[in-house]
Amino acid sequence: MTTTRLGLIATIAYLALLALSVLWEGWLAPAPRVPPGLWLTLKAVPLLIALPGVLHGRPKTHVWAELLALLYFMEGVILAYLHRNDAPAIDTPLTYAWMEIALSLVFIGASAYYVRSQNIRRAAAP
Repeated sequence: MTTTRLGLIATIAYLALLALSVLWEGWLAPAPRVPPGLWLTLKAVPLLIALPGVLHGRPKTHVWAELLALLYFMEGVILAYLHRNDAPAIDTPLTYAWMEIALSLVFIGASAYYVRSQNIRRAAAP
């Protein structure tokens, strides 16, 4: 896969993870017993901080955004475990947890290969 395509896949997965976080905590299934907007802010702001660097394809930002995405992966795994007995439906926290797991893994994988290909390309440049 080309470097450009890897960067595009990583960026799309990152934007989708950001959109899922905002929609999930804002409207779809907000956390119970938490003031409205608090969890949304706590969940979305870290992704917004790294957004400019990811959009510009900066390898250093991709590296620490991968570490940030690990937190979202962990949250998805924990929530998938907690909601494992929910009835299967499209609009349950279990579905959103699996989407969060998938998007974070796609971002981490694509971003890691993107950074690797960028480093190889820079090392090969005279």
